[in-house]
Amino acid sequence: MSEHSTSAAPTDDDPTLVLLTVEEAARRLRIGRTTCFNLVSSGALESVKVGHLRRVPADAVPAFVTRLRTAQRAA
Repeated sequence: MSEHSTSAAPTDDDPTLVLLTVEEAARRLRIGRTTCFNLVSSGALESVKVGHLRRVPADAVPAFVTRLRTAQRAA
């Protein structure tokens, strides 16, 4: 049995994903799910609605980190 998954389904670390679930964004940021939902709710982390679903654009994750870093440098 192989130790690597052979699933064809994309994972949250798949760089080709354009939209992430809030849980996937949380894993990329290494933060908790609730914290990530709070960031989305406050508008600190960009998100979009797709039908009834809430998604985080993949490029919003590094943009959020850049804003954090800039704000901390300025402080």
